[in-house]
Amino acid sequence: MLWPAAYRSAFAAAPLAMAVVDGEGRIVDANDALGVLLGVADAGPAGRVAAELLDLASDPRTWHAYREVLRGRQAKLRCTRRLKLPDGRSLWAQVTVSPLDGGTPGAVLLSVADVSAHRDLQARLRHLQMHDPVTRLPNRTLFFERVSAALETEVYEQSGTGRIGLCYLDLDGFKAVNDTLGHRVGDLLLAAVADRLTECAEEAGRTRPSVPLVARLGGDEFALLVEDSTGTEQLADLAESVLKALQAPIDLAGHRLNVSASIGVVERHAAGTTATGLMQAADTTLYWAKVDGKDRWTLFDPERNAHLMTRQALASTLRPAIERGEFRLDYQPLVGMSDGRLRGVEALVRWDHPRFGLLSPNRFVALAEEDGSIVPLGRWVLATACRQARQWQTDNPDYPPLFVSVNVAVRQVWDSDLVADVAEILAETGLAPHLLQLELTESAVMGSAGRPLQALQALSDMGVGIAIDDFGTGYSNLAYLSRLPVSVLKLDGSFVRGFQYEGAGAPPNPADQVVVEAMIALAHRLGLTVTAECVETSAQATRLRSIGCDTGQGWLYSRPVPPDRISELLGTESGTESGTESGSETYAVGNP
Repeated sequence: MLWPAAYRSAFAAAPLAMAVVDGEGRIVDANDALGVLLGVADAGPAGRVAAELLDLASDPRTWHAYREVLRGRQAKLRCTRRLKLPDGRSLWAQVTVSPLDGGTPGAVLLSVADVSAHRDLQARLRHLQMHDPVTRLPNRTLFFERVSAALETEVYEQSGTGRIGLCYLDLDGFKAVNDTLGHRVGDLLLAAVADRLTECAEEAGRTRPSVPLVARLGGDEFALLVEDSTGTEQLADLAESVLKALQAPIDLAGHRLNVSASIGVVERHAAGTTATGLMQAADTTLYWAKVDGKDRWTLFDPERNAHLMTRQALASTLRPAIERGEFRLDYQPLVGMSDGRLRGVEALVRWDHPRFGLLSPNRFVALAEEDGSIVPLGRWVLATACRQARQWQTDNPDYPPLFVSVNVAVRQVWDSDLVADVAEILAETGLAPHLLQLELTESAVMGSAGRPLQALQALSDMGVGIAIDDFGTGYSNLAYLSRLPVSVLKLDGSFVRGFQYEGAGAPPNPADQVVVEAMIALAHRLGLTVTAECVETSAQATRLRSIGCDTGQGWLYSRPVPPDRISELLGTESGTESGTESGSETYAVGNP
């Protein structure tokens, strides 16, 4: 190559490794620095193919760009390659290729810089960035990178089983260690747990193609990622080994600590799964393990999760649904056992949900109690039921007025002025206080003290009836009833169902009748009336009547029905002289 002597001297003496490459890709000239850097000083790089010497052809994109520069179609190429040297060492080299302005037509200048130290520093910094300093495990950032990469590999390369598994665990009671022994001991405990988890992963990896990734996600939360999993059995075995490994006491800083964990296990096809979806499922399942008693693993259950999602959807729309008027009341008759006449009704709320259809109270009342929306909902139920009872009374002046029974949650007493609400609603609707009965569960009433008891007493003094619902399932302390303003016991349906005949002509268990008869007798001695729930057969009604039960409620008489069906029955009964014959259970308002 014909260069001025000054340029030639500078080229030869430059510390930067350089070479001139012709249009065919061969090195026509190189300085000594290039031969020294690449370990070919003795043989000399001149005449060799540059792409082979610098591994430019192994990467299709780099190889294409390099050829474009040689052909004059691209101005410049800069890339980083890891080179294997003849003596076995390796280095990271930054390769720059650009056309020469003068000299041999079509030639390019190639320069090579050793960036190994820079790459090593980057790697160390990335390791610090991607690993937890306490446990030295991969942290949340690296964990999610690995999850995303694993899902992409399984979906697009379709290698292995195409499945992925995750054990997501949380230490039980770790906060107590931090609070009592300090964060230093807490950190030592986390490190010891990390070691045991790593041992479990390595043991599991001995019989599998890969070792599960162990990561600390933050706090006392850890994860074990199983790529290319073989099914739920593999994940269950891993979770069991973790629980067993954590059972042995851990000696730290003069303290012997016992630790356990709750583990959420998820195993599924990678196709259609995202990192976020996988973690949401794992987090939900971990919560189930905690709720189910801790120190256990729980497998993700799609049906249970669907129920939970539905529950959350209902909870989030409860209050707006009240404002939109999506609730309605059905009424179930309460019938006198002595004469079969309709005495009152129980108001039962339903939610006419635009997505899930008609929902019974057991689907949403507990949610309403949790978030406090039971207060506005309960107020609406109370007002609607009282208004309807007054309407029946106005429309059927010849029939004895029906009382209406409304369920009340204890939270309504604590979070609102129930006494004031009842007084206001009775005044607005014109319903007499004795025609309103409020039902509370046995556990709520029996444990009443302070404000709830004062409210119940004030309502009773007002003339409102107080009933204990599902009596017999809780405290069953009849002596305590004498100190409560209660007027009615609603006998739980489990007692009535015990009256069923076991076979044709075979008598029922006499113990059931003895218990019920004793409760009714004691209730009457205390001045209380008794209503039997879940009356389904004439035989049950006959036996309840024979032992003195006052009122019956159940499918023998009617299922809960809309208010117009109650109006029809009142019109029918008020048109007869004596109503249904004594002891007869032949009519039904709704199909049983």
